[in-house]
Amino acid sequence: MDFEAKWIAWETTRRCNLKCVHCRSSSELEVHGHPDFSFEQATSILDDISSYANPVMVLSGGEPLLRDDIFDIARYGSDKGLRMCLATNGTLVNEETCRQIKTADIKMVSLSLDGAQAKTHDNFRNQAGAFDGTMRAIELFNRHDIPFLVNSSLTLRNKDEVPDIFKLVKSLGATAWYMFMIVPTGRGEDVMDELIPESLYNEILEWHYQVEKQEQEILMRPTCAPHYYRIVRQKAKEEGERFKRRNLNFSTGGSKGCLAGQLICLIDVDGEVLPCSYFPKSAGNIHQVRFKEIWEHSDLFLKLRDFKGYKDNCGRCEYVNVCGGCRARAYAMTGDYLAQEPFCSYEPGKTDNHEEAG
Repeated sequence: MDFEAKWIAWETTRRCNLKCVHCRSSSELEVHGHPDFSFEQATSILDDISSYANPVMVLSGGEPLLRDDIFDIARYGSDKGLRMCLATNGTLVNEETCRQIKTADIKMVSLSLDGAQAKTHDNFRNQAGAFDGTMRAIELFNRHDIPFLVNSSLTLRNKDEVPDIFKLVKSLGATAWYMFMIVPTGRGEDVMDELIPESLYNEILEWHYQVEKQEQEILMRPTCAPHYYRIVRQKAKEEGERFKRRNLNFSTGGSKGCLAGQLICLIDVDGEVLPCSYFPKSAGNIHQVRFKEIWEHSDLFLKLRDFKGYKDNCGRCEYVNVCGGCRARAYAMTGDYLAQEPFCSYEPGKTDNHEEAG
């Protein structure tokens, strides 16, 4: 596997107008004593990254639309040849936002829908009207021909709406739907007792497989659920066919489960380079060390890429190269990022299909 930086989430601000129950950064509208980085610092980071790699850059937060210069940052990155994307909760989107998205040459916008109805989504987002705000944003994106994808985070409070969420997202004209299996970090630690239990976890992933196998109109992919890639291979073999999935040119692509520190990473608002959005452990600070040095030589990233160093079932598993277990979930729930995936019930050696192990 080539460990190329293909996708970078960039926390451009801590500030947010919502207080979502699962927020990894526990964002607030006003953050005192920890200002956002400057535009000059932003261009320096983009210069550094673009001199070494050509990843998708996702401007996230917090809520990135709270930055007055967010589209200047996006335009600068686009001019450097980077594929710039925007992750917003949608509630601040208006006609002017759409105009600036196009002017900045932002390739994709991601939004979140955590319920098929306003009651569920607003409860998840801790804000009445959040659902209607997202729907208004989607209407505007469709009107202005702005491609968008939808993320949905799952816990026990919205698990029963999964099929309806998918149908809604598809009907809205989204390019893709990513089903997130919650990793309890940041404010998300408060929903630890709402995590999808192991028994339902597999059931939901099998439902996803059967739907995705037939789906032709929208890209769908579970996120933070790496053992889905084991399930895909097992189910496809049982059914005597090779599973083929659609892709997007801005996506990390491939068919690997956990990509943390392997193909993706997060740069937080302080410049710390983390393996992924849910993995609160730094590999180095981009204000102090070149991105190339961090990506190629940090001890943390090197350990994440050494699958033989994974422990217990993950270390023994014949699917470790296509799954790897969620390293962020292992870290959050055990304190050891090399520990086995906490929500995987698979026992290594229970299959005779070893072709994906190498």
